[in-house]
Amino acid sequence: MGDTAPGSEVVLETSRLVLRPWRATEAAVQRELWTERDPRVPAHRQIDADGHPTVAELEDSIRTHQVWSSGLLAVERKASGDVIGYCGVVDNERGPAGEPELAFELLRRVWRQGYATEASLAVLDWARSSGYERVWATVWDWNIASRRVLAKVGFTETERKEVDPVHGTTLFAVRQL
Repeated sequence: MGDTAPGSEVVLETSRLVLRPWRATEAAVQRELWTERDPRVPAHRQIDADGHPTVAELEDSIRTHQVWSSGLLAVERKASGDVIGYCGVVDNERGPAGEPELAFELLRRVWRQGYATEASLAVLDWARSSGYERVWATVWDWNIASRRVLAKVGFTETERKEVDPVHGTTLFAVRQL
């Protein structure tokens, strides 16, 4: 586990994974995540008609936004050295102040292998050791796989929901650390 404070560069390790800051050269992995998103995801989180975000735009985002170095960490498999997605905690205006949101997204080709659960547990351990007392998450009601991951790592769905007639209902879940 990393022992860095929030806002610092974070590197976490599990038996199969290293969670670390993104490198600009890995922008193609982020682009692949964008292309694989479910069509029910809102348009601002999908590749638009003009092909944005491009790999170059994602490279720039990795270089200039701290979230890619201390928030949403690249998930790298130790055995192969390939990056398969991201996992981390971020501050988000939708949640309570001082309580970060757990977020993860992995490439479809590695789904159902326990990586999201493993990465999430490492991030939650880091959050606890960093002094956080509670973490929350949001998930679409139709995203059964992510809901299962959240349940496996100890989240409980709350009564709070945001209904969107086009994209589905966003559910809010919490976990005490």
